[in-house]
Amino acid sequence: MSDLDPVHEAVERLEWAEAKQEETPAKNLRALTRRTALTGGAAGIVATMLAACGGSSGGGGSKATATAQAAQEGGGGVFAQTSKLKFVLVNHVTTNPFFVPTKYGAEDACKLLGCSYQWTGSENANVNEMVNAMNTAITGGANGIGVCLVDKKAFNAPTDAALKAKIPVVAYNADEESNNRLCYIGQDLFVSGQQMGERIKDLVGSGDVALFIATPGSSNIQPRIDGAQDTIKKSGKGVTAHVINTGAALPAELSVIDSYATGHPETKGYFAVDAGSTQGLAQTIQKHSLRDKGVKGGGYDLTPITQKLLASDQIDFTIDQQPYLQGFIPILQLFMYQASGGLSGIADTNTGLKFLDKTTVVPYNNTKSRYEGTSSEAGVQK
Repeated sequence: MSDLDPVHEAVERLEWAEAKQEETPAKNLRALTRRTALTGGAAGIVATMLAACGGSSGGGGSKATATAQAAQEGGGGVFAQTSKLKFVLVNHVTTNPFFVPTKYGAEDACKLLGCSYQWTGSENANVNEMVNAMNTAITGGANGIGVCLVDKKAFNAPTDAALKAKIPVVAYNADEESNNRLCYIGQDLFVSGQQMGERIKDLVGSGDVALFIATPGSSNIQPRIDGAQDTIKKSGKGVTAHVINTGAALPAELSVIDSYATGHPETKGYFAVDAGSTQGLAQTIQKHSLRDKGVKGGGYDLTPITQKLLASDQIDFTIDQQPYLQGFIPILQLFMYQASGGLSGIADTNTGLKFLDKTTVVPYNNTKSRYEGTSSEAGVQK
């Protein structure tokens, strides 16, 4: 008895039962889908059905189970990959809440494709720690590496070493074009800064504004502040920007911003180019009731605190760059590169520039989602 006989029999019974029904597009589509599953167009579906049937008589059960198990490895049986691939994502602030959805994205991609990943790097943007983590991934035989290129030169040698060892490397969240990485997955950082600069000059008009940055010179946020300053300088509207270093740790960022507000009461706007500083300036504006004095504010990314304070009109905007995709897509691309033997999978991906205000942020506050890091559950909970 063939392993597929139980499936054929089940399909034939369903089609016999439907024979008396009126011909409709939906009916025809169901029949086509069933037959497609049996012709190899969806091997994963067949394996699932075999597993559900418990295999065939005559000792076929173990073979059916093996088929189903094989289908669950290496992309659900769709790709010609039988061994589980292991990828490494090297990050500059591994415990920062911004990257919670990034990790969920990587986890979900691995579950979908039957692979695994390691989250490593530095907690406080220590480039040497990141380089060491990348070198460890290379010597450990990783099947692919995703790295935040937060330094102009530090990652060039490890990237070249990985590529020489046939290990694909992609950049995510932060990019450096001098690096030989295969592609970049993330926001167009300089352009996003220019767009923020446009918002700043329209909101403030003229006067002093503070631009907060966690780690000056870091390739993931320096281009944003450069873009903002470029727009402000070209506007000729009399806006004067002052750049303030806040540090990579959230408590320190809040402390620096709060002290700045106390010492610079003439400041008309508080803006930031990273998640921690954006949250900190929103908290500071609320603490000192600066909105009552007409102070404007805005920045980047979505933490639960930033979302709530934006909804309550403590700041004017924040910019979403879809961090979930910055974890999901690197894993997907690295897997595709390996599954295709280097023929497919690698592509620059712009994860977006989405301004949110007190109205458009409401859905983010009204739902719990892995996609924004507010839930560990699959799907979206109202």
